[in-house]
Amino acid sequence: MDDKAVRITNSTYRSWPSIVMENEILRIEMIPGIGAKIVSMQYKPTGREWLLDAGTRKLNLPAYGSPFGQADMSGWDECFPTVDPCYADERRQVLLPDHGEVWPLPWEASVSCGEDAVTCTVEGVALPYRLSRTLSFTAHDALRMDYRAENCGSEPLPFLWVPHPQFAVPEPTDIVLPPSVQEVICVFGGLTQTVGCSYPWAEVSRVTEGQTGDGRKIYVPGIHQEGWCGLVGQNSGDWLWMKTDPALVPYLGIWIDEGLGNDRNAIALEPSIGYFDRLDRARYNGTAQMVMPGESWEWSITVLLGTGIRCRPDSR
Repeated sequence: MDDKAVRITNSTYRSWPSIVMENEILRIEMIPGIGAKIVSMQYKPTGREWLLDAGTRKLNLPAYGSPFGQADMSGWDECFPTVDPCYADERRQVLLPDHGEVWPLPWEASVSCGEDAVTCTVEGVALPYRLSRTLSFTAHDALRMDYRAENCGSEPLPFLWVPHPQFAVPEPTDIVLPPSVQEVICVFGGLTQTVGCSYPWAEVSRVTEGQTGDGRKIYVPGIHQEGWCGLVGQNSGDWLWMKTDPALVPYLGIWIDEGLGNDRNAIALEPSIGYFDRLDRARYNGTAQMVMPGESWEWSITVLLGTGIRCRPDSR
């Protein structure tokens, strides 16, 4: 198999049916039955596994509406149509659960006719929508995720979307943002930051593997114009870039967990639709995406993995 050829196979991960998608460089594994969770994102030349596993936690299908922090705290989950619990409507009749609806639901999976892409789809519970995500390789080192949200109801559908990949921190790791980002704003302070306060980015951009019991969520203020971010391991030189179209995915949040919610450190790079984290807040400030009945909205993320010499993702 050359480095661009794609192989898709059925497998098993911790007793759950899984799908493995790989070429000579990348290996991706997902569990459709648990929120289409991506449980492995591996750069094969070095063996680097970027996603945190569940460790001693059980990997079960959580109950709908259960707190996210009581689940397995691993892999890549999808948060839709909110992150924080809130009411979806002004009449306060439709309550959306913690981290949204779709992460604790089983998704349906299908492989493309050419067997080079995998699509997973889920139906909404509190709101009438269909969300799908298609994974494909656009280069030997590039995973593309194409999303589509369809309004299946008779009323406009507001949503926000945030991916929640828990990237492992086995070494001191720099979070890399475009040079134009000079400060970030705290939206969840943990032990060391204050909600609503701004912090110089250079002072908070490195995370070590040592646990402090802290956790924090920060956002790039306003629209994230350049549409890229990344992680770089200081010892290994391993790197991960994420690219989005800022016209479709305008915002960027970053979750840093140093033992507040997980037993090992994790960083979640979270390009976002909606600013920030609560659908009702995003509707109020005009940043929620609105889909009319019978229509849909599409967007994508590209994840690049590698090691050593690296070029900025906006040059590719």
